[in-house]
Amino acid sequence: MVGVSKGDKSEILELFLKIGLDDRTAKNTIANNKVTANLTAVIHEAAVTDGCERRIGNLLYTVATKYPTNALVHRPTLLRYIVSSKIKTPAQLEAAFSFFASTGSENFEVDEFEEACGVGVEVSSEDIELTVNEVFEENKNTILELRYRTNVGDLFAHVRKRLPWADPKIVKQLIDARMYELLGERTAADIEKLPKKKEKKEKKEKPEKDEDKKFANDAPVQLPEEDLFPISNFPPPEENYKQVHTEIPFSDGSVLICCNTKEVLDKHLEVTGGNVLTRFPPEPNGYLHIGHAKAMFVDFGLAKERGGYCYLRYDDTNPEAEKKEYIDHIEEIVQWMGWEPFKITYTSDYFQELYELAVELIRRGHAYVDHQTPDEIKEYREKKMNSPWRDRPIAESLKLFEDMRNGRIEEGKATLRMKQDMQNDNFNMHDLIAYRIKFTPHPHAGDKWCIYPSYDYAHCIVDSIENITHSLCTLEFETRRASYFWLLHALGLYQPYVWEYSRLNVSNTVMSKRKLNFLVTNKYVDGWDDPCLMTLAGLRRRGVTSTSINAFVQGIGISRSDSLIRLDRLEYHIREELNKTAPRTMVVLNPLKVVITNMESGTIMHLDAKRWPDAQADDASAFYKVPFSNVVYIEHSDFRMKDSKDYYGLAPGKSVLLRYAFPIKCTEVILSDDKETILQIRAEYDPSKKTKPKGVLHWVAEPSPGVNPLRVEVRLFDKLFNSENPAELDDWLSDLNPDSKVVIPEAYAEPSLHSAAVGDRFQFERLGYFAVDKDSTAEKLVFNRTVTLKDSFPKGGK
Repeated sequence: MVGVSKGDKSEILELFLKIGLDDRTAKNTIANNKVTANLTAVIHEAAVTDGCERRIGNLLYTVATKYPTNALVHRPTLLRYIVSSKIKTPAQLEAAFSFFASTGSENFEVDEFEEACGVGVEVSSEDIELTVNEVFEENKNTILELRYRTNVGDLFAHVRKRLPWADPKIVKQLIDARMYELLGERTAADIEKLPKKKEKKEKKEKPEKDEDKKFANDAPVQLPEEDLFPISNFPPPEENYKQVHTEIPFSDGSVLICCNTKEVLDKHLEVTGGNVLTRFPPEPNGYLHIGHAKAMFVDFGLAKERGGYCYLRYDDTNPEAEKKEYIDHIEEIVQWMGWEPFKITYTSDYFQELYELAVELIRRGHAYVDHQTPDEIKEYREKKMNSPWRDRPIAESLKLFEDMRNGRIEEGKATLRMKQDMQNDNFNMHDLIAYRIKFTPHPHAGDKWCIYPSYDYAHCIVDSIENITHSLCTLEFETRRASYFWLLHALGLYQPYVWEYSRLNVSNTVMSKRKLNFLVTNKYVDGWDDPCLMTLAGLRRRGVTSTSINAFVQGIGISRSDSLIRLDRLEYHIREELNKTAPRTMVVLNPLKVVITNMESGTIMHLDAKRWPDAQADDASAFYKVPFSNVVYIEHSDFRMKDSKDYYGLAPGKSVLLRYAFPIKCTEVILSDDKETILQIRAEYDPSKKTKPKGVLHWVAEPSPGVNPLRVEVRLFDKLFNSENPAELDDWLSDLNPDSKVVIPEAYAEPSLHSAAVGDRFQFERLGYFAVDKDSTAEKLVFNRTVTLKDSFPKGGK
């Protein structure tokens, strides 16, 4: 695809900056000729070439990338509504897109359009506050009875039903403020769990109050968390002392209530200046996969939305599994995904502080040195039995821990364990290991240490040391919340706000690093960046863009509900982007020779072929030249010896149109000696183009007499596993799809592809989207199929 000149680029960049795009978005847009053309046209149509508010500019950018193409005639009308601020929110704009998508090019009633988009509906903060107060008054008795057990989602739904165009962030803030005003601080009773038997008895015997009935019957089904946009509703850093983080019930009947004091929070805010600080904390023990894309979207996304910062922190507490290769890969792939870390840190940066805090934990009576073997520890924890060394003197544990630090105790002969609650119902309170001995050099810290902290010990402490305001992780860590806050409380450290969300599970693949590592090390796949894998490196090599991955993650939402996301949802977002950004070209995978008998041998015509389906005749950059000669090649699958009504390919005596060229008619079929194998087709072309066949075929011609077309290798990738959820299978390896990679070593391509570079993406007409692979050489290009043109998955399932 031909790009704009440097002079044009600077002018266009200035234009995009004038409408409020940030520098990175503007530059990335210019790299995409299609979006650049759309956005430039939108800016001129909107008559804002001299600039506009950033809010309006962001809406114009959305129009340029998402406006339904079947209703382009109405785009100027929508732009007038945006510039005049009659449509001013993303919710209104999405409603407009839906309206015009269903309207198409037909006329529409203005009143219907404005009603559908909430035009003229002004929802002020005062209006929202008044409605929130009304909802609270109507449900006051229930709220006073349930206190903080009240379903806030129901309250939100009541407000939204009355004010559908209200800002959800303001609604949530006002609801929280009204709850605090009505109920005051949370009490221990608010967070005390009610006995289950008593709850059942009350449900059976206690009659419902009128208020309860009204509240339950009037409320719609609770909105999904994606609808409430949970990230937007997280408390700001300055409020991280009002709410209780968690309650930790102990086996003796006591309950530990964990929250920051005002003094601790004030000290934290003095350091951070009230900024939001998050962290993306991958373990450098493998390559990142698509699940990490969701984690990045959550961690970096929250920081970006709140104007804060996100650390990239390597959780490098296990030197045996970590490699410099993985560390370098993670940093590079985070940047490729479009995220810029505030700082890059390592848990190992804090090994000295972690060691000193472990000593303090022992001094406070909350840790001890244990000599049980791993099997004994496992058995004792399962049976809820205390270790024989649990109650050893503090001074003894201090001396032994120092010996561990100085290498005086053999590996496996001692661990430091937290003294939590071995009889607790939560397995993660059963005296977790804080330190173990490993005489292994560390890839970042070198050979300074022979004891290393565990994840359970280090993670929460480093969160506190780095003053993380919002610690976000996946749901499998929810049961570790008790241990997280117990340890910070035991050491008197600042406690971040913690929230867990569901993992991203994609069908027909495995996401476990253990399984991925097994596939890589046992050569089932071609390394961590094999295009069959759902690693981010594999997806990139396959031709998937970071923006389509982020769009996919945003599209599925951020919730606490576990589900298996079908692979075709990811493929939809890939197609959406590549359809706009990948230039068209022609490649024949399984060539069948066609000799045109009524065209003089040696004659070469150079025809115009479209890079884009909507190419304008006066835009030279939207076309490329393709040679047409008396020898062309079509797909073997596009020819049959017997024709039928529902078949649009070539057959004896039948005509087809060669795309961008001429109609041809099959006049003769040359067979091999076995009288079955087709060697060659002979045909006549219609230079007048009066013939109007229904079938249109892609093709590649000899560029000059007797010279074969450009030879390329094409790799067709498909789902890695046959089952939607292979991780559930005992013999998961037997479910590997033998056709997940099919190599076509001798495909023919049109000549302009000769200059394609690694990473370039194209649509091979009628075949799919493809990208140039790193295995390409000067002698032969290799293309990976990124995705087919249409969804090839069977319907059904999630």
